[in-house]
Amino acid sequence: MALLSLLTTMFVVLVLSRFQLGNFQLVFNDQNVVEAIRKELLIPGWGVNTTDFCSWAGISCSSNNSMVERLDLSGFRLQGNVTLISELKALKWLDLSHNNFQGSIPLSFGNLSMLQYLDLSFNKFGNSIPSELGKLKNLKALNLSNNWLTGVVPNELKGLENLQDFQISTNSLYGTIPFWVGNLTNLKVLAAYENEFSGDIPFNLGLNSELSLLNLHSNQLQGTIPESICANGNLKFLVLTQNKLNGTIPESIGNCKGLSSIRIGNNNLIGGVPKAVGNISSLTYFEADSNSLSGEIVAEFAKCSNLTLLNLASNEFSGTIPPEFGELNNLQELIVSGNNLYGEIPTSVLKCKNLNKLDLSNNKFNGTIPADICNTSRLQYLLLGENSIRGEIPHEIGNCVKLLELQMGNNELIGSIPSEIGHMKNLQISLNLSHNHLHGQLPQDLGKLDKLVSLDVSDNQLSGNIPSALKGMQSLIEVNFSSNRFTGPIPTFAPFQKSPNSSFLGNKGLCGDPLSGGCGDLNGYNHRIYGHKVSYRIVLAVIGSGLAVFVSVTVVVLLFMMRENQEKAAAKEAGIAIEETSSKPVILAGNVFVDNLKQAIDFDAVVKAVMKDSNKTSVGTFSTVYRADMPSGMILSVKKLKSMDRTIIHHQSKMIRELEKLSKLVHDNLARPVGFGIYEDVVLLLHQYYANGTLAQYLHTSSQEPEYKPDWPTRLAIAVGVAEGLAFLHHVAIIHLDISSGNVLLDSNFRPLVSEVEISRLLDPSRGTASISAVAGSFGYIPPEYAYTMQVTAPGNVYSYGVVLLEILTTRLPVDEDFGEGIDLVKWVHGAPARGETPEQILDARLSTISFSWRKEMLAALKIALLCTDVTPAKRPKMKKVVEMLQEITES
Repeated sequence: MALLSLLTTMFVVLVLSRFQLGNFQLVFNDQNVVEAIRKELLIPGWGVNTTDFCSWAGISCSSNNSMVERLDLSGFRLQGNVTLISELKALKWLDLSHNNFQGSIPLSFGNLSMLQYLDLSFNKFGNSIPSELGKLKNLKALNLSNNWLTGVVPNELKGLENLQDFQISTNSLYGTIPFWVGNLTNLKVLAAYENEFSGDIPFNLGLNSELSLLNLHSNQLQGTIPESICANGNLKFLVLTQNKLNGTIPESIGNCKGLSSIRIGNNNLIGGVPKAVGNISSLTYFEADSNSLSGEIVAEFAKCSNLTLLNLASNEFSGTIPPEFGELNNLQELIVSGNNLYGEIPTSVLKCKNLNKLDLSNNKFNGTIPADICNTSRLQYLLLGENSIRGEIPHEIGNCVKLLELQMGNNELIGSIPSEIGHMKNLQISLNLSHNHLHGQLPQDLGKLDKLVSLDVSDNQLSGNIPSALKGMQSLIEVNFSSNRFTGPIPTFAPFQKSPNSSFLGNKGLCGDPLSGGCGDLNGYNHRIYGHKVSYRIVLAVIGSGLAVFVSVTVVVLLFMMRENQEKAAAKEAGIAIEETSSKPVILAGNVFVDNLKQAIDFDAVVKAVMKDSNKTSVGTFSTVYRADMPSGMILSVKKLKSMDRTIIHHQSKMIRELEKLSKLVHDNLARPVGFGIYEDVVLLLHQYYANGTLAQYLHTSSQEPEYKPDWPTRLAIAVGVAEGLAFLHHVAIIHLDISSGNVLLDSNFRPLVSEVEISRLLDPSRGTASISAVAGSFGYIPPEYAYTMQVTAPGNVYSYGVVLLEILTTRLPVDEDFGEGIDLVKWVHGAPARGETPEQILDARLSTISFSWRKEMLAALKIALLCTDVTPAKRPKMKKVVEMLQEITES
């Protein structure tokens, strides 16, 4: 019957499309088309409360004849045939992004002659791009990114003379980027990254247009960077990383004075950086790592006053670092590792007050470590390894109280390890002093580094005992004391005993686990003699017992196999799928980090729970979450990583280390993994289960129930907790990939815990040179600059948090049809003054009208949310400052 109804509707549409009977008939035509689309795609909410199709979600009609001009079905996770949409002849705007549509893009879309905006991104459309789209002469924006498209870009698209925004990223397109793209005089955005394009970049690209964004990273492009891209000086974002480009950086790049980001790493570029780079006053990011660039680092970079990141790693630069770099007050990261630089450690750079990371590793620096190495209070990463740095480690190193990582291995350092290193309480990632000429004993104060994960002091001349005070390093996972002069017993400490014996070899006087042999008699002679006197009868008895056990086990195994075969045969007779009674999935690796939970967690029960859709509790950008009831009575929350991220299975050891580190990351507002399981084609992450669900459920589900009681203090406490959790993550240099109310868990006391932290570490997108396989973030929370930079940043995290805070204050969804077309929660709030609304009218009246003090606190929190969601990333406060401002509200 449903099929008959659909065929009938399609017949009516077909008949009406053949006759021109005036406006009345045209209205009826569009109405029938929309009805047919509703039945085909099962669009939620359509036709529920009204028959006026022009008022349905995502539809906008013309004012005179009610023909559909705009259709926005983005983010509904729809599937089905979308060909019927091509009968809406007046369409100017069509957005089908973030759904599950499959098959080919309908050829009939080429008949939508009025169309100006077409977005089919983040679906599963396959096959080639239809040449029929070239008939859309009015098209200004075409986005086909993140699909399964293949083949070449059809030449028929050169007819899109009005095209301003052309995005075809993350597909399997190949061939060359057509020459005619450079002839599109209105083109502003070209994004074709993560494909298989080869050949040259068109030499006329940007020559005849106002090109502002060019992103072609992760292809097979060759040839040179064309001089034309900066011909008109409009370019703001240039991303060409991970290609095979050669030649030099064009001198004309200095014409693009509005350039904010230059990312040309992982290519085959040669020559030096043009001095004209100093003309780019707005330059924020410059990444040219992993090329064959040479010459000296030009001092003209110092003229780029907005520069925050300079990455010239893995090239052939020589000379010294220009002292003028000390003028870069906004510089946060200077990465020049893997070059031929020499001289002293640049003290001028250490004066950059915002410096967060200094990576000078793998060069030829031969000076000493300056005593004022940590004059900059924000330094978190100091990487000096693999140089020829000499002298002693200054006692002032203890002033580096914010350091998370300290690498000084493979140098010429002498003297002893200063005890002041123990003052660096935030040191967490690594302390590497290996391959130097250090002597003396390990300082007892090292034991105060209770957050440190990796310690390496190998290949030095250190002596004495390994101090038992090192047991205070509760977070240790990796240690290396090898090739020194240590003596005495290895302290009984789990991280030591779990380490391979290679971590302690090369110390003649060292004994105890994990080295073979005990420490009972260090001379060993009498012990060895006694060992030869063991009775042969005892040996034979042990061997006999072993054989008996072996035979017994063999019989049990054979009986078990016979029983399993009988059960499978019975399952077939009963019509049960063999898979349901087959042997359990083979676990490649798995562990439970919390000792007192190991007996309570059953991996077989975890797998069975994930196989049932009824156990599914939520679906996120990167994972699906299930409830798993253990036989012990414990309840787990199991996160199954989506298939698109399974490549991390091939890096098991790195993944396991990251998970172990995160399990030790202690903060009251972070959800830590309690274990994991890696199978052949899936990764399962284990967490505690929280019955109060997520913040999204608390705000948008429970608040709609009749028994709901307004409680602003609880909401404010949640807002503070989430901010503190994120501030801590930023403090330990973790940028969250997907901040949303759905990724904030609430425990039994409504204490918030930020989840999905491990996803951020496992995927770990590098800064601008690598990309993740899905868009980073949830719909409605993604900062506006992400569309251009495709980079996850701390300011972007602040924006996403601001959206969460607005949710808390307004009880509104981030994306709501009530806001109007193209308006999300942020735009709706920021647009209140233009609508003539007061701040009080934005707030949830059920809370703000309870008391004057509640309203006053909510208005103060609203100001913070507005700061966090500022369109300019540089104007947003840091999360630490957000915490301070929120705490002022609670204290007042």
